[in-house]
Amino acid sequence: MQAEYIVVGAGSAGCAMAYRLAEAGKSVIVIEHGGSDWGPFINMPGALSYPMNMARYDWGYETEPEPHLNGRRLACPRGKVLGGSSSINGMIYVRGHALDYDHWREEGAEGWGYADVLPYFRRMENWHACGHGGDPAWRGTDGPLHITRGARDNPLVKAFVEAGREAGYETTDDYNGAQQEGFGPFEMTVWKGERWSAAKAYLRPAQALGAKVVRGLARRVVINEGRATGVEVARRGRVEILRATREVIVAAGAINAPALLMHSGIGPAAHLAEHGIDVIADRAGVGQNLQDHLELYIQMAASQPVSLFKYWNLLGKAYVGARWLLQRKGPGASNQFESTGFIRSEAGIPYPDIQFHFLPLAVRYDGSVAAEGHGFQAHVGPMRSPSRGAITLRSGDPADAPRIFFNYMSEERDWVEFRRAIRLTREIFAQEAFAPYRSHEISPGEAAQSDEDLDAFIREHAESAYHPCGTCRIGRRDDPMAVVDPENRVIGVEGLRVADSSVFPRITNGNLNAPSIMVGEKAADHVLGRRLPSENAQPWIHPEWRTAQR
Repeated sequence: MQAEYIVVGAGSAGCAMAYRLAEAGKSVIVIEHGGSDWGPFINMPGALSYPMNMARYDWGYETEPEPHLNGRRLACPRGKVLGGSSSINGMIYVRGHALDYDHWREEGAEGWGYADVLPYFRRMENWHACGHGGDPAWRGTDGPLHITRGARDNPLVKAFVEAGREAGYETTDDYNGAQQEGFGPFEMTVWKGERWSAAKAYLRPAQALGAKVVRGLARRVVINEGRATGVEVARRGRVEILRATREVIVAAGAINAPALLMHSGIGPAAHLAEHGIDVIADRAGVGQNLQDHLELYIQMAASQPVSLFKYWNLLGKAYVGARWLLQRKGPGASNQFESTGFIRSEAGIPYPDIQFHFLPLAVRYDGSVAAEGHGFQAHVGPMRSPSRGAITLRSGDPADAPRIFFNYMSEERDWVEFRRAIRLTREIFAQEAFAPYRSHEISPGEAAQSDEDLDAFIREHAESAYHPCGTCRIGRRDDPMAVVDPENRVIGVEGLRVADSSVFPRITNGNLNAPSIMVGEKAADHVLGRRLPSENAQPWIHPEWRTAQR
């Protein structure tokens, strides 16, 4: 079997890449190890905690023991299903801040500044908030990716935004538009009550144009005389080679993309030699620069029965499920993350470095709720940790999971920022807007006040926000730690590119699904030798950021 282009990974970026290539009349094969994305647990937005905990849909990765988090192994869910992690994630849509991409450009990702990526965000969006606030001039309305907002009919959701305003912060109608900073409505990749994954937005249309999906495990990229010519795939009990007459594009994500490159002979030479892998391109940066967002749940007990806890029983879940199945409406039709906030942790920081996800329920990602019953919470965490980890091989067998070591909280700045994030969240929950609903703090608990108390809470309870990135970063071709150049071409090998969140030089503000899809969109244009014109839109920056925290 052969095609002009082989895309490894039917995830967020891979689906976008496949569609744009097929749309241009190219023959495309997409290799995906996971199976169908059909089923209520994936498609019902309110059931988001289920697919990321199911072996059918998730690779089941976990980190190595993290020394600064009490030696805990943290879950690292990655989608093993059509649509990749866009089929198991929280469906939250955040572009990132404009200055994130300007930083990419300054670090050597020429052509990836905000003026360059904004047209691709607009091209991919089918934004449905137009006429209900927001920044229409900054948004796209005819792309394949549907973006909506929840009903926001729970009083706690509105109280969170009002509390942010009472605390002295800005409000924003559209954090994906000109002004990210402030409190306002969240956006989600949900359409007509269903998860709108990259598989629905891009892969189905790509298949309609002739793209083929091959189920199997990509073992290595086949490289002949310095050029990628195909992919070795294990499927149906045997190993075969799929041929690419033009290029191979690796879109396997921040964990699997560097592992696949290393199994293909591209990576740190000494590490490959340890596992008996012949070195084709000695690239020290492969697997390095691993980043993520950590977060904590600041949970409050509610004094009134106003939270989603009323549905957290057999009868309530049956009602939610039945209404969704019959009407695609009700609580099951939303991810329930309907309000957010982006703030700066202190004066002197030009743009937000703390994000909030507000939820009108005290619950964990694994679905376990607080014993108190009715409650609410904010997921909070710093956005730009200086800590860096790495992906390395466990063995020379491509079927073995790689070693994942984030090295979380390894820098003093991490601790300073996290303590500040907890205290700022408590201040927001103490505002008058929450007075009718606030009972007492569940977590960390009102007794935890000192730096030492908060540090102990962080070590025991910080969790990944599931935003790994950076392990095949974009940079200049003369940068020894860069893996791909600004055209997404792997340095040292012809006919091979990487296009997914692994190419991020630095993690962006907020959730990573939108930037990952954008990378697939933009990289497809690099492959096709075209580009959208830059748009020089200037983001809002707090006029007193040098001297004021809010």
